[in-house]
Amino acid sequence: MEKHKAGFVNIVGNPNVGKSTLMNLLVGERLSIITAKAQTTRHRIMGIVNGDDFQIVYSDTPGVLKPNYRLQESMLNFSRSALVDADVLLYVTDVIDAMEKNADFLEQVKSNTAKIILVINKIDLIDEKALIELVERWKVQLPQAEIFPISALERFNIDNLFKRIKELLPDSPPFFDKDQLTDKPARFFVDEIIREKILLNYDKEIPYSVEVEVEKFEEEEKLIRINAVIYVERDSQKGIIIGKGGKSLKKVGSEARYDLEAFFGKKIFLELYVKVEKDWRNKENKLRYFGYKPE
Repeated sequence: MEKHKAGFVNIVGNPNVGKSTLMNLLVGERLSIITAKAQTTRHRIMGIVNGDDFQIVYSDTPGVLKPNYRLQESMLNFSRSALVDADVLLYVTDVIDAMEKNADFLEQVKSNTAKIILVINKIDLIDEKALIELVERWKVQLPQAEIFPISALERFNIDNLFKRIKELLPDSPPFFDKDQLTDKPARFFVDEIIREKILLNYDKEIPYSVEVEVEKFEEEEKLIRINAVIYVERDSQKGIIIGKGGKSLKKVGSEARYDLEAFFGKKIFLELYVKVEKDWRNKENKLRYFGYKPE
């Protein structure tokens, strides 16, 4: 009988290199929210892929950045934690990303004992000569890594990457039930989908000052009733989120409901409220309450 393989494959890298897109492609489900804005991912999100003889536990982490407030410190800690328990570490970069960016974190990757795969995304943006030169530079920078050029947008080389990840897994029984897709509860994905719509519909500081909490999640046979609160830091932000005559908030609710119905496969009744929680990004108790700090 063929041995069973299982392992933790943790995805790290700088913001805006396509980590979340890659995670969703590898898992085959939409678990991580995706926007063009930095800091889209705030938590460490697991996606579990099962086969007859393997289980891959992927983790998407926040983009690595120098923290300016306590929320960002917590986000960086999620990324650092991914260096500790990985069997395979996917360090994701792209053809635009600067190698010297967040050099301290890259040094920690270099000293990691996990099997390392360097994923160079967005290769559809450059020609073959430039790609060869970039690969050679990365071989010097991260000599122990296997290098996989990909295009997440065009799904190029994703299957080969998945195959190689499977090969690198250690022999192990599964860590989770075979029908489990993620370690996060349903409410978490409601929060994330609503937050994604805020990232897409508002500019400047607004999306980064927002947190979402589901207060009610009642599932019926064909319907899910959801009440969610959007927290902001200032009264002026509350007004912007709601918009004139509530128009902006209705747009967010409509777009979120559409995606939630696709995610859960049921009709969604969604009510959104906006509350002010002053300076929540720098308050330890609030960060713990929103799940950014361990108890």
